[in-house]
Amino acid sequence: MSSPMVFPLPLDVSDHPFAVAEHLGRMRGRVPPGKRRAVVTVKMRSGVQPGPLLLRRLSIATEGAACMDTVTSQTSQVRELVDRHLARLLDEQLVRLAFLDEPDVELVREFLVTFVLEGGKRLRPAFVHWGYRAAGGERPQDALPAACAVELVHAAALLLDDVMDEADSRRGRPAAHVALAGLHRRAGRRGDAGRFGESAVTLLALLALSWADAALLETGPRLGAALDILTQLRVEAIGGQYLDLARTGGAGAGEEQVRRISLYKSGKYTVERPLHLGHAVAGGSPRTRRLLSAYALPLGEAFQLRDDISGVFGDPASTGKPAGVDLLQGKATYLLVEARRRTGSPLLDDITDHRDVAAVRRLIAECGALNAAEQRIAVLVESAVAALDWPPGIPAEARQALAELAAQATEGAPE
Repeated sequence: MSSPMVFPLPLDVSDHPFAVAEHLGRMRGRVPPGKRRAVVTVKMRSGVQPGPLLLRRLSIATEGAACMDTVTSQTSQVRELVDRHLARLLDEQLVRLAFLDEPDVELVREFLVTFVLEGGKRLRPAFVHWGYRAAGGERPQDALPAACAVELVHAAALLLDDVMDEADSRRGRPAAHVALAGLHRRAGRRGDAGRFGESAVTLLALLALSWADAALLETGPRLGAALDILTQLRVEAIGGQYLDLARTGGAGAGEEQVRRISLYKSGKYTVERPLHLGHAVAGGSPRTRRLLSAYALPLGEAFQLRDDISGVFGDPASTGKPAGVDLLQGKATYLLVEARRRTGSPLLDDITDHRDVAAVRRLIAECGALNAAEQRIAVLVESAVAALDWPPGIPAEARQALAELAAQATEGAPE
């Protein structure tokens, strides 16, 4: 057996109980391949003894540090496997469109197949995989159909979201409905080019949803349970999107309304239901499902908060979307609710042009609303990761992976 790694922690753990796990997370890069044990030395204040929660955190953190190479490798492999599985599935599904003329099939290939295969972080498939592993699943390939189904639902949601938001771009390129309208216009066809683009994208989104069902059919003996959860995911995402649409441009929504929109538009759809889907494919226990929900719900809210911040302050070169559109449309977000509570400024309810957007950005930052949102993200992520500390019920590898995914989901521009 190889000798253990030693991680000296110059911390007063009685004052900084959560810093221990964070410090070990930062140290994970120093664990060479093949090391599977870690010994922790903690500099304690005289007379102070670590409590059970701290000891539990140390156990999780050290196990995680020791298996981080495997976790990172598995998550990367999942994304590669999902890409390959999607490519095969979409090629098979394109054959079913042989009754269309070849130029029309090429449009589907360009604006749906390429969109699915060339973009996105594959965050939701990663949650499907680790939900499967958390539930004790030992054949990761069994979760691939469900992971691909979720990604296809996500593609449909993005296509429709751009239409509803009247977005001009996505991932640094013209949004699909804009590009299709341009094709219509350049071809000199009769009729409204914009309407054609939106109608064509609606059909592409419906096609993506059909392909999601086709993907899920490969699930195997637990297809029924998986289909039930995928149906819940779609219903909740559609309902959340409607709530967002209905509250946009109206009177200022309250914090509870904003949280409900975030929960159903993003939180359940991005984190909880993908985890549940993997859990169902593995045939996991009710207790593990509850634990996954305790992790997923605060993380889902944090994910949406990060998205809100990116929508207002993000660099379009990084986000692939124009900044400030949410403000111009009067989207109900935590940033606006908090800024309204702190300032009562009428400007927050009368944003009409990009000069107003710049002024509101300054107001949100200067009044402390932006900082409050960042602090809330940190608290929510900590709450999510703390749920993984509940009495042992999921493998250490899955616990560490979910902690890593919590960080990935709330850093940078979400999608």
